[in-house]
Amino acid sequence: MLRTLEWIDRMVAVVLRPVVFAGTIALAAVITLQIVSRVFFTSFAWTEEVARFLLIWITFLGAALAFQQARHIAVTFVRDLMPLNLRRIITGAGILVAIAFLVTLAMIGWKYSGIQSFQKSPSLRISMFWVYLVMPASAAIMTFLSVVDLVRLLAGHDDRTAAPEGLE
Repeated sequence: MLRTLEWIDRMVAVVLRPVVFAGTIALAAVITLQIVSRVFFTSFAWTEEVARFLLIWITFLGAALAFQQARHIAVTFVRDLMPLNLRRIITGAGILVAIAFLVTLAMIGWKYSGIQSFQKSPSLRISMFWVYLVMPASAAIMTFLSVVDLVRLLAGHDDRTAAPEGLE
């Protein structure tokens, strides 16, 4: 079971990396188009909206990718000074707090997406549900990754921050 969870964990990065990269390239292209069209032509109304939506999506998906790669800021020097058993308990407690927060974020994000589903974006006329959907989706991804971390911890393996480069 742990091997399967770790494989899915790695596949999260395999999927998210190109998506975040493509979103970043698209954001740069849209902003460039926006600048060029303002300077030389009549500006396109939709570019500002697309840029905003792309930034929202790459921020949340990038946060999930950073979580998968253990790249979020963590102050662990006190935890690392603890004996192994106490360190594992503290790490487990931290993971449980993260799971509680992420599940709450996913539930609130899903509810908010539903509340905003009737609203249409001004230029593109798409449902704002699709814009806000990234919040519960990324929270669900990070919740899964936290569960993998908890299973790894209970199985006696190192936490994500100590994982070898192959798991990134």
